[in-house]
Formats: sequence, C-alpha cells, structure tokens
Amino acid sequence: MTPQDASTAAAKICLMAPVVPVLVVDDASLAGDLAQALITGGLPALEVTLRTPAALDVIREMAKVPGGVVGAGTLLTPKDVENAKEAGATFGVSPGATDILLQACEANDMPLLPGTATATEAMRLLERGYTVQKFFPAEANGGVAALKGIGAPIPQVKFCPTGGIDLKKASDYLALSNTLCVGGSWVAPKDMVNAKDWAGITALAKEAAALN
Repeated sequence: MTPQDASTAAAKICLMAPVVPVLVVDDASLAGDLAQALITGGLPALEVTLRTPAALDVIREMAKVPGGVVGAGTLLTPKDVENAKEAGATFGVSPGATDILLQACEANDMPLLPGTATATEAMRLLERGYTVQKFFPAEANGGVAALKGIGAPIPQVKFCPTGGIDLKKASDYLALSNTLCVGGSWVAPKDMVNAKDWAGITALAKEAAALN
C-alpha cells in the first residue's frame, strides 16, 4: 500500500463520524457490547489502543460486530502492525512516526494515521505522501491554536487531533478547515464500561456523532 492510498483510506475512515473513540479496554468479554453501543450511537470507527494485555483480543471481538471499522492504536513496532492485522484491525494509529513503522504499515497494507506534533514532522510525512495525519498530543501541543497555525502554511494535510479532547473542545477542533475528525476517550468512560452501562455509552456516542 502506498502512502497516498493509505491516506485516502484513512480519510474515508475519519469522515465516517466526527469522533473516533479511543479505547483502552482491560476485559475482552466487554468488547462486543462496547463496540455495539458506540456503533449504535453513530460512531462506527473504533480505535483500540494496544495498551493492555487484552487489546488484541478486544480487537478480535469488536471486529465481529457488524457496522464497525476497528483499528489498532499505539502502534510502535512492525510486530504491533502484524499482530493488529492478524487480530482483525483494518487501520492503524500511531503516536508518532518512524521510517520502520511506516514501512511496516505499507508492507502490510495497513492504512495508518501517523502521529505528528510539529510542522516539521507534518512536512516529513507529507514528503512521503501522507496527507492525513494524527495531531498528538493535541491539547499538550497547544490545542486548537497550534493546529490552526500549522494548517495555514500546510493546507495539504488534514488531521485527526487526539489527546485531552472532550465534547466541548471537539467542536472547536472540528471548526478548523484542516480537521477531519477528532479522537477521544470521553465517549467510553472506564467506569461506565466496567458498569456495563451500554445505554449511557450509546447516549454519549449520539451526542458526539451530532457534532459538526
């Protein structure tokens, strides 16, 4: 997969809904119901971060739920890419970008949202052909003002900002011309997941899906 094809695929995923849930799940037995709750609420693109021992099993379970598109977040190594694809992930997200990681995603036909934090990093990815990138950690990097500033001289790149974003801040990011969607964990709070409050999570998802 070429970087250009990867960015085309990533853009389609980003445009499925204004918010991509960023999920840290410890118990794979909850994965199917969690995915269904978010999809029912209008958020079909799901990012499962590889931050827990259960993450690959969570991806496997979520990939079985109709109507969803499941990706793997926190990709750091080629092995992460291979494991995620084997588990059923159809796209990847990384906190940053290295040549080795980019090569692994391209070799495994894994569309990637590569992480970037600066104009220089965005330009390097653009040189390679990545026109859709993740701005991370968004709030710590200056938030909306920083992303707007980066976007002015580099309009070719569109972003999915992630990191420290909540419902209110999401609206501010989505108002930027260089933002396709945002990533956020607020739509699936850990206490609600553990309590199996699927109706509550669906309600949060509907609220997020209504953003524009």
